[in-house]
Amino acid sequence: MRYRMARNKNENGFTLIEVVAGLMILGIGLLAIASMQVTSIKSGDFSNHVTQATIFAQDKLENLKNLSYSDPDLGSGQHHEDIIPGTIFSRQVQIAEDTGNSMKTITVTVQWIDRGSHSISFSTIRSK
Repeated sequence: MRYRMARNKNENGFTLIEVVAGLMILGIGLLAIASMQVTSIKSGDFSNHVTQATIFAQDKLENLKNLSYSDPDLGSGQHHEDIIPGTIFSRQVQIAEDTGNSMKTITVTVQWIDRGSHSISFSTIRSK
């Protein structure tokens, strides 16, 4: 005796190929989201470094602006090449004097290396 399975023409469900195709589409979407997360984390890290470098540069610039015009720390040339302890940053100060106008241009540059070399600079002009 042979038994045949009765087939209902209105069978609902998914075939194996449909399930695999759906999982592949889902996997591709999840990989795209993961890639965006990595990019977002890197951008956030870089923004944090720019903020810290800005704070270090502005702090040094404010300290130099508060010195008297004739202070030895405000002499012309390259000054104060610091490695800021506990950080990845170094700070450099360049002072150019315009003796005719009794003015000094103070430039503070903060540099750091993180996935490449980066720097940020701030300048101000100080009069006598």
